[in-house]
Amino acid sequence: MVVKQTLSRSEPYFNPHVDTLPKYNAGLSLGAARAASGREQIARLASNENPYGCSPAVRRVLADGAVELWRYSDPNCEALRAALASKLDVEPTQIVIGNGSEEMIAAASRAFLTVGGHALTVAPCFGLHEIEPLAVGARVTKVPMTSDCEFDVPALTAALAQSPNLVFLPSPWNPVGAALDHDGLARVITASSATTLFVLDEAYREFASDAIPDGLSLLQRSGLPFIVLRTFSKAFGLAGLRVGYAVCSSARIAKMIAAAKTPFNVNAVAQAAAVAALDDEAWMRDAVARICVERDRVAAALRGLGLRVARSEGNFVFFDAKRPSAEVATALLKAGVVVKPWLEPEYQSFIRVSTGTAAENNQFLDALAAALRPERYASVAAAG
Repeated sequence: MVVKQTLSRSEPYFNPHVDTLPKYNAGLSLGAARAASGREQIARLASNENPYGCSPAVRRVLADGAVELWRYSDPNCEALRAALASKLDVEPTQIVIGNGSEEMIAAASRAFLTVGGHALTVAPCFGLHEIEPLAVGARVTKVPMTSDCEFDVPALTAALAQSPNLVFLPSPWNPVGAALDHDGLARVITASSATTLFVLDEAYREFASDAIPDGLSLLQRSGLPFIVLRTFSKAFGLAGLRVGYAVCSSARIAKMIAAAKTPFNVNAVAQAAAVAALDDEAWMRDAVARICVERDRVAAALRGLGLRVARSEGNFVFFDAKRPSAEVATALLKAGVVVKPWLEPEYQSFIRVSTGTAAENNQFLDALAAALRPERYASVAAAG
C-alpha cells in the first residue's frame, strides 16, 4: 500500500504520512453504547477483554495503597522485567515494557523503519500493524488469508523472500483467530532472513491450544533478529491498565525499542499490578479455560446459523455475516450488544466478536439470530 502524499502548501507543518493514515477502529465505550442503544445492560464483545476481570491478587495490590501515586514510576520497570526474565528464561536486558503491546508496535516501527522502508503483514490485519509503519513513511504489503480463513504459508514465504525490513506476524491471528502450528511457523521463520526483523505478535498466546508452538522458543533457535510481543491486557485482564512487553533477540534491539518510546511510559500502578498478575497464573489459566469453552460454544452456534466461522485460538471468533458487517453491528447494538464489524477492504462482511460470559454470549447469539432474519435485516438496512 502506498500512501498518497497530499501536503498542502498552506499547511506545511502537517506530516503527510500521518495525515492520510487509515482510522483505527477502537470500538464503542460503555457510555456511547448505552446512549446509542437506549439500554442499560450492554454485552461488550468488541475488544477481546477478559470478561472475568483480573486476579484477586491484582485487586489487593490496587487496594492496599502501597504505590506512591505522587512519585514517578520506575522508567525501566525493573521489578516487572526481572519477573518476566525469570519466567521466560531470558536476560532482563532483552525485555522492554510498554503502555500495552501497542506501544511496542509503534516503537518498533519508529526504531526499525524509515521513509521508503518495507513492512510485511497479513490481511485482514490488526490495524496498528499497518498504521504504525505507514506513520513513519514505510510501505506495507499485506498477504491475504486463504478462502478457509487460514494463513497462506506459501504466499508468506514468497513475500519474505523479498526481504522486507520488518514483518508483523500475529499468531494467534487478530482478527481471524488462526494460529500457525509448529510446521507452519517453522516454515515462515526459515523463509525470513537476517536482514528482516521478525516481529511475532503473541498477544493471545495464553488462549492457544497445546498444538500451537511457543514462538519465542522457535525464534531463539533460529538465529534471526526478532521481537516477540505479549500483553497483560487479554488473558490477565489488565486491559485498562495498559501493560505489554517486547522480548528481543538481543539487548541491542531492546535498546533501540526503549529509545523509541517515551520515558515513564508505564505507570506505577500498572507495573505493580502486572507483577501481581504474574504471581497468580493459576487464576489466569482458570479464566482462560472457561473462556475457551465459551468461545467454542459460540463458534458452534454460529456454524449452526449457516455462517462461515474461522478457526480460533484466541478469545474471539471471526465470522462472515454474509452481508455488510456495519449494518449487522448496528442491529446488534440496538439489542445491547457491541461487536467489531471489520471495515478493511475485502473483508467488510466479517465480524469479530469477543468471548464474554455465558449470559453475554447468549445475548449476542439471540440478537444475531434475530438480526439475520430476512425481514428483520431488511428493515434494519433500510433504517440505517
